Amino acid sequence: MLFKRIVVVQAVSLSLLIGVATRDCYGQEKKGKSTPGVWTDSKDPTLPVDFKLQGEYEGIDSNKDAPTKYGCQVIALDKGHLQAVLLPGGLPGAGWDGKNKILLHGKVEGDKVELKSATGKRKYLAQNPTDFSATSKFPPDGQKEFTAVIANGVITGKTDDGKSFELKKVERKSPTLGLKAPERAVILFDGTNTIEWTGGRLDKETGNLNTDGKDIYSKRKFNNYSAHVEFLLPFKPAGRGQGRGNSGFYQVHHYEVQILDSFGLDGVSNECGGIYLKVKPSVNMCLPPLAWQTYDVDFTNAVREDGKLVKKARITLKHNGVVILDNAEIPGPTGGHRGDPEGTPGAVMLQGHDNPLQFRNVWIVEKK
Repeated sequence: MLFKRIVVVQAVSLSLLIGVATRDCYGQEKKGKSTPGVWTDSKDPTLPVDFKLQGEYEGIDSNKDAPTKYGCQVIALDKGHLQAVLLPGGLPGAGWDGKNKILLHGKVEGDKVELKSATGKRKYLAQNPTDFSATSKFPPDGQKEFTAVIANGVITGKTDDGKSFELKKVERKSPTLGLKAPERAVILFDGTNTIEWTGGRLDKETGNLNTDGKDIYSKRKFNNYSAHVEFLLPFKPAGRGQGRGNSGFYQVHHYEVQILDSFGLDGVSNECGGIYLKVKPSVNMCLPPLAWQTYDVDFTNAVREDGKLVKKARITLKHNGVVILDNAEIPGPTGGHRGDPEGTPGAVMLQGHDNPLQFRNVWIVEKK
């Protein structure tokens, strides 16, 4: 299944957006907001310009004979700072060559953002935006001297050999978003109540399940199953690494599938889609924060015989419809697991980790 794509047209000028942003955001607490610098609703009028510009872009260069396709992921770093990760071939899961990246950096000035190739001594996920690198290796493989400008939902620029390119903003949506549960599924959350959970809060206005920063557990225990869950990461532009929308989807309360705003990053084992500190995803399919995302899991629990572990647990994971873990063996329990031995049934857990995560459409089909 392929991503659904929506081309985004921005009719409002950046200067107008900046006028709103400088009054109400960049970490300034608004009236009634309990956590400054954190947004949980894509329609919040106080969202900063960073949010308006972050996201995914696609397009080609001006080579008439053999145009090169590019994808670009623009990461918001707070106070108007942005890092653009230019990907030859297209976006992750949609043509990117899987190796080469070109990092550009810029800051909102007036009604546009001028981007230049990132330089200096940069560090992966550095707090200071001017030291930040979206790749653990800097400069990354494929780094070149590109320039670009972001304005009105379009990135226009020049390659190192003088070709021009134009990339338009798109919103990809998971093909399994809103997937209907099969008849024999156990419905853990359908937007009407939280009776299947210990902890958690139903937001009656949105119909979403909220962790409110605390771990919540299914009351039922499971062993082997397929599962579907939809989640929404908060927008925390000043956050870095594990401080940026941290959560997890635990299988049988032993193995954490990490949930984290890892948009545009390397995609390592402690980032979105990884088995926490155990197995990294084959590709980072994380969408921008405040976009609904999906995990579709096929899980086989570990096996014990005569009190001994004879088979490790295995998992196939689709993140936004793309397989990122393919029947991967899980070496052992991850941090925060229950004390019972591997191979025993357990609850599924949605980790709070002091972050305002939202979930919906959660169900499980047990294997016979």
